[in-house]
Amino acid sequence: MLKGIAGAFSSRNYRLFFAGQAVSLAGAWMTQTASLWLVYHLSSSAAWLGVIGFATLAPIFIFAPFAGVLVDRVNRHRLLLVTQVAAMIQALTLAALALTGVITVSHLLVLSLVQGVINAVDMPVRQALVVDFIERKEHLGSAIALNSALFNMARLVGPALGGMVIAATSAGICYLLDGFSFLAVIGALLAMRLRPRPRRERNQHPWQDLREGFDYTRRHAPIRALILLVAAVSAVGFSSSVLMPIFARDVFHGDSRTLGWLLSASGAGALCAAIYLSTRTSVKGLGLVIRVGGVLLSAGLIGLGLARGLGVALVCMGLTGMGGVLVMASSNTLIQTLVEDDKRGRVMSLFAMAFTGTMPFGNLLMGTMAERLGVVITLAVAGVICGIVVVIFHLRIPRLRAAARPLLERLEQAAAEPPLFTAEEQREQLEGE
Repeated sequence: MLKGIAGAFSSRNYRLFFAGQAVSLAGAWMTQTASLWLVYHLSSSAAWLGVIGFATLAPIFIFAPFAGVLVDRVNRHRLLLVTQVAAMIQALTLAALALTGVITVSHLLVLSLVQGVINAVDMPVRQALVVDFIERKEHLGSAIALNSALFNMARLVGPALGGMVIAATSAGICYLLDGFSFLAVIGALLAMRLRPRPRRERNQHPWQDLREGFDYTRRHAPIRALILLVAAVSAVGFSSSVLMPIFARDVFHGDSRTLGWLLSASGAGALCAAIYLSTRTSVKGLGLVIRVGGVLLSAGLIGLGLARGLGVALVCMGLTGMGGVLVMASSNTLIQTLVEDDKRGRVMSLFAMAFTGTMPFGNLLMGTMAERLGVVITLAVAGVICGIVVVIFHLRIPRLRAAARPLLERLEQAAAEPPLFTAEEQREQLEGE
């Protein structure tokens, strides 16, 4: 078990990235909790929760494919640095508005759109860089799973901490802490020493690159199916989190701390799933893992809608978090395994569009349905839809497995190759810099 986890940590660059993200992601989840609470506090409207969620994520759906072209053309390491600095400025702007007492829902809407544009570039470049942070190809699955574990560890700690900070001080302090947290990941990125990637001449127009990425995804049935699965599950399953302030305040008659515990329960389940995935040393069997994850997500959503006690709701939130990570992280690993490196940025931008870019439409749908039908019916419908999607994926597994087999066999042969760069090559690179 520990051998699989230690694989990715044997790479110095990945250790730096993991440490920097551990701080930054906790701050990001504090900000998300603060924004959800502040929006509902200012508006008392489920519809506004959906609108803000839409504004945060819609730019990813629109701009991520174009960002993928950029990721495949420029220095990915430097581009990630730029996105982190931009996100830090955005968080500090939110802090300044909140701490001076002038922040409004309109401010949150505009700055949510800004954050969405930043994330549209940040997500695909972050996904594409994982393979550059590790030294051996067989550690890719472990690195992706550990990324998910880290994300969900922050998801476990960040909302609970954010709820306590809001109750003790204000939402503005959450934004301020988030802004300063970006210094950790920026410092980690500056400390890295990455082997220069081979320069590829780009004679074709960027529009041609964009079309090439879509065509490549469309032609490869396993990649196409996984991205469509992620899009469907994300749109209706993950958007349920936008309704949590309603549960915290109106169903369980709590405050920001109740919201933090609900979000943290989802993070706890997600963390367990991510730790399990990080111990795996092969992509074999991930199709079954995806199906199990979909069933857990569906059951958790339906159970959450019916829950009238906080304890039951926390368990159901744990199931949704666990199921969601099993689906998303496993799909990510399979796609990263199958895609060619020169198209990695474009394909991962489509994954980002499917994973996060579809959530704004789900947020609007969840918010509107909850306003008119109530949260019970809304979550039940979301759970049933997730279940149907998993059944369709299950029926297509034999055909997808046959299409993926040649690519997976090529991967297993490549895993027997020496490291991406030897210790001597790394030493020469460091001396040269």
